[in-house]
Amino acid sequence: MIGRLLLLTVAATATPVAAGSAPAAPVPAAEDARPGCAAAIAYSDGHKGLAVLVLRHGEVVCASQDTARPHELWSGTKSLVGLMAAAAVQDGLLALDERASDTIAEWRDDPGKAAITLRQLLAMTSGQPSAIGRPQGYADSLRVALTAAPGTRFQYGPAPLQIFGEVMRRKLAAAGRDADPRRYVERRLLAPLGVTVGEWRNGPDGHPLMPQGLVLAAAEWAKIGEFVRMGGKVDGKPLVDAAAFAELFEGSEANPAYGLTWWLPRATPSDDPVTRSTDITDPAAGLPADLVVAAGAGDQRLYVIPSLGLTIVRQARLDVAALLAGRKSDWSDRRFLAALLAPRSAAVD
Repeated sequence: MIGRLLLLTVAATATPVAAGSAPAAPVPAAEDARPGCAAAIAYSDGHKGLAVLVLRHGEVVCASQDTARPHELWSGTKSLVGLMAAAAVQDGLLALDERASDTIAEWRDDPGKAAITLRQLLAMTSGQPSAIGRPQGYADSLRVALTAAPGTRFQYGPAPLQIFGEVMRRKLAAAGRDADPRRYVERRLLAPLGVTVGEWRNGPDGHPLMPQGLVLAAAEWAKIGEFVRMGGKVDGKPLVDAAAFAELFEGSEANPAYGLTWWLPRATPSDDPVTRSTDITDPAAGLPADLVVAAGAGDQRLYVIPSLGLTIVRQARLDVAALLAGRKSDWSDRRFLAALLAPRSAAVD
């Protein structure tokens, strides 16, 4: 499943709540309003699950017992970086199609790296190789050699987002602002959404990790999901650039199933190990076309399905021993969502 390599690092209609509002108090499992809630929690628990939380139009309709305890999102952190990029576009700090070398001056004499755009960094098509293990610092990530021409191949790994962190750091400094990317995203996004951060780990250089490292409770991660479900708006007003926000959920030619840091239910020609490890991309899975997914190691998941009014969080224990041994997770997004969305009498195949 996606989780193994991501260490690379409802029935009645409710009134929508503004993004950033605290979800309603979790309902006991025995009184869940979502018919498939118990089956979904059971499936999650059977795969090292820690928390399941489901909101429909901002109201909690399914909850396990551990939605307030912070857990590592691992590569689920990446999707917040995409939202940060959309905020930076709104602030006039960057454009998605500008060259990274406009900011990273040391790349200008390298023909390959000089051509890399910020969009390609966020889409994992910038040419840096896939890599397993702890991300390098920002400066060391800049020196990683390319193994593909920019834009030609999807290669999932930590380097592109560490590089994006350095781009943000330099752009913020040039604008006379606090140069810490973490403080920027907390001020611009997390504080307005009412998100309480459990922790955000730093890399070996002391800078905040962009590919992983964010620690949130399910109830807090759900607030980010609600923001996405509401179209990037708070109280009806865009908190990020609307066009850039929409582009987060458009796949690349190299991998239609991966947008700018978000996974999408699309058929894809990409044959990389990370994409192969998930059934999100299986056309036979029958997933909603507007589903978008933030995903992390250990099968951490934030699913957002605007057409159904749903924000769904699933968190789990990361089996480090299995990860290091290369054992593949048998988690299935299709089975989990089928259990949750199925009528009460239906069974998951």
